[in-house]
Amino acid sequence: MSEQYVLGLHEVEEMQVAVVGGKGAHLGALSRIDGVRVPAGFCVTTDAFRRIMAEAPSIDGRLDQLSRLNPDDREAIRALSAEIRRTIEGIAIPGDLAAAISRALARLGEQAAYAVRSSATAEDLPTASFAGQQDTYLNVMGPAAILQHVSRCWASLFTERAVTYRLRSGIDHRKVRMAVVVQQMVFPDAAGILFTADPVTGNRKVASVEASFGLGEALVSGLVNPDAFKVRDGEVVAKAVAAKQRAIHALPAGGTQEVAIDPQRQEQPALTDAQVVRLARLGRRIETHFGRPQDIEWCLADDGFQIVQSRPITTLFPIPESGDRKNHVYVSVGHQQMMTDPMKPLGLSFWQLTTPAPMAEAGGRLFVDVTQRLASPASRAGLLEALGRSDPLTGDALQTILERDGFIRPLPDEGPPGPLFGGAPAPIETDPAIVTELIGRSQASIAASERDIRTKSGEALLDFIQADIQELKRILFDPQSNQVFMSAMEAAWWLNDQLQAWLGEKNAADTLTQSVPHNVTSEMGLALLDVADVIRPHPDVVAFLHHVEDEGFLDELAKLSGGREARDAIEAWLEKYGMRCVGEIDITRPRWSERPSTLVPVILGNIKNFEPGAGPRRFEQGRQEAWAMEQDVLERLRALPDGERKSEEAKQMIDRVRTFIGYREYPKYGMVSRYFVYKQALLKEAERLVQAHVLREKEDIFYLRFPELRDVTRTNHVDDQLICRRKDAFRSYQALPPPRVLTSDGEVITGAYRRDDVPAGALAGLPVSAGVIEGRARVILDMAQADLEAGDILVTAYTDPSWTPLFVAITGLVTEVGGLMTHGAVIAREYGLPAVVGVVDATRLIPDGQRIRVHGTDGYVEILP
Repeated sequence: MSEQYVLGLHEVEEMQVAVVGGKGAHLGALSRIDGVRVPAGFCVTTDAFRRIMAEAPSIDGRLDQLSRLNPDDREAIRALSAEIRRTIEGIAIPGDLAAAISRALARLGEQAAYAVRSSATAEDLPTASFAGQQDTYLNVMGPAAILQHVSRCWASLFTERAVTYRLRSGIDHRKVRMAVVVQQMVFPDAAGILFTADPVTGNRKVASVEASFGLGEALVSGLVNPDAFKVRDGEVVAKAVAAKQRAIHALPAGGTQEVAIDPQRQEQPALTDAQVVRLARLGRRIETHFGRPQDIEWCLADDGFQIVQSRPITTLFPIPESGDRKNHVYVSVGHQQMMTDPMKPLGLSFWQLTTPAPMAEAGGRLFVDVTQRLASPASRAGLLEALGRSDPLTGDALQTILERDGFIRPLPDEGPPGPLFGGAPAPIETDPAIVTELIGRSQASIAASERDIRTKSGEALLDFIQADIQELKRILFDPQSNQVFMSAMEAAWWLNDQLQAWLGEKNAADTLTQSVPHNVTSEMGLALLDVADVIRPHPDVVAFLHHVEDEGFLDELAKLSGGREARDAIEAWLEKYGMRCVGEIDITRPRWSERPSTLVPVILGNIKNFEPGAGPRRFEQGRQEAWAMEQDVLERLRALPDGERKSEEAKQMIDRVRTFIGYREYPKYGMVSRYFVYKQALLKEAERLVQAHVLREKEDIFYLRFPELRDVTRTNHVDDQLICRRKDAFRSYQALPPPRVLTSDGEVITGAYRRDDVPAGALAGLPVSAGVIEGRARVILDMAQADLEAGDILVTAYTDPSWTPLFVAITGLVTEVGGLMTHGAVIAREYGLPAVVGVVDATRLIPDGQRIRVHGTDGYVEILP
């Protein structure tokens, strides 16, 4: 096929990104939409770029060097990328290529002024915008100047920021190519940006317009504060007119210049309201064509709008599909489960099979539709109370929606049956034997599942798992099991409320629940201290562990002095806890048994930070503190009027909470244990499918839903394209922070703490474990990177049970997500760590290494000088 160096915009198809780049493909599509005006022009294709790169073989070696650089090594990136740009700009454009560009210019008019714009193949994609990465040159005149600026656009593929962005995103420099768009200049009275969805709240029904005088560069480069308009249902609903002191105008001889705006004009709006509404309508037409919200660059000349760019808005959180056009309100499951990362399709599918509440899906996360419960007065109060207690930000967000006129239509009073998150438990006697029996039944059931699954493969395996999930659900939602931990939670709340009312004791239950029996998650953290005790006396083993890089290290240990004992201790720990991992509710996540190297830094931290015997000592110390608190509280109660009765009631509640609260962690442990049984069997099946050349790699099953996987085992056929699309989608979801509350308009409702007891400058959160602690903040987003010193305070996005081994080394905890009864809170109380959760943006607002004070009783964090 002969190379095609130039294509007119009107010839470009929307799917030709590989030929004309993202910008070129979008402009081609825009120029075909009825009623949309696009300045005339052409694209210099990626064939031309390939030809130029072939003229300089030396670039190849430099690209190799570039791909090996660390994205944070700015000096090296700057030097190497500048060298590549100089080389590209120095290549003479071959005669036939220059002639093709000149012919296209002659057709449009050689003496006209042009914009010369970069259009990379990895630009303006639905999953990555790359906005502002490459260069645009305005008001370029004459064929020679245009050829020179085409060269500069090619070179701009290697600007420092473009290279860094690709390195961070894991995109191969060789796979990205550069096309160039050459368009006739528009000399506008005003220009700016139109978002067809509100970029701040995500509301798809609100368009947002920014406008300034002159060329749009003034706005894009941050030279001026633009006028801002919001449009909803064909009218301007909000408007802020800025003082626009400067503008960028084109010069008659080429190029642009900054000019001062006449003082009388500075505060005049750049657009009339009627023009804003007309522009928003045009935006809706463009959005309908592309099928998703757009970020559009526009110019206004002689009262006519011309569109010079349209790209998808990549920062919006997707909306769950409801199948109707009614208003819906969705609450995040991840914020309740302390796992806000996206899940792969198989993980989502398993979670949906396991849980009885119907769940909507968006952005790789699950949501519960609470619209009907909010609409019915019968269920509304209970929902707001339960969610508000566990996560005040979610509760406040729902209250905000209820206060809006007409978003939720009230239902008659009967409402849908059943609570959403638990409910009032039936009474139960405080008997430790109940917990022992529940745990025994769960363990026996898992052992039977593990035994029976071994003989299954193919479709029979999927049938077995589907049936076994019914058994998992029976155990998970056993009424007695629910009674045990719900009555423990109710007892904790009772103690907090009553002891504050009677004695002025704030959050008394926090100390009273330290070191309770049967807490499988807190025992796990202490048991890893015991593993450190086995390893500490053997210097060869400790030295070896400092250099562990792969998963085969357990076999290597046996060759060292003391290594066999070390290996046995780690393996015994993994036997009991190896099915856990970060994000464990997603079955596709690698478990500790699969990646034991993840634990090595934690074990080494325990060896460094603790004396032998720390595990039992910690547990006993917590037990003594709880006992002392109990004696103190009961004695003070007896001294009150009607003291004997109060003391007796409190004693009953303390016994109940200490007997039952440890079990709170067990049902999830049982579920995750069973998930691991399923996962091992499914990976064995996936191995068979790889050998039969059905799958490329066994992890591909993670991108299929459960019914799709069953079809694959039945037909021995898989849709490779589907798996590729799902992998791309998953990557894009990783960049999106999930909302606590989302509406069917796409609006993210954040919620706020309505409190006046938080000092100025402090960060508000939810108090979940009492006490005040000062120390160095360690901001850790990946448990494997944790390097903690004794006395540090852990600051992170969320902690699920897998973070517990770090809790033994810290003195306090701050998280962005969490509630009173989520795992991090339960374990923090049991270990006696002051903790504040639900601190919005904590990992961004608290610098790593900063001294902070955590007020675990009052629920805020102070950043200290």
